[in-house]
Amino acid sequence: MQDRPGNWKAMALVVGAVAGAATGLAAAYVLVRRAERRGESLTVSTGEGLRLGLLVMGLLREVAALPDRSER
Repeated sequence: MQDRPGNWKAMALVVGAVAGAATGLAAAYVLVRRAERRGESLTVSTGEGLRLGLLVMGLLREVAALPDRSER
């Protein structure tokens, strides 16, 4: 089957979605395991949620900057 010009875009989106879902699942698994070890229910404080959100935003900014770095 011959690649169509826009096919790489769909593939990038699918790979990104799968990678994001796998990363989110792994993060949730780690949080659940931590709560189970402590004998608690899962709780995420406002500060932890804010810190996590800022980390994700920083990661997205770095991913967006990748093409710029390859031009140097």
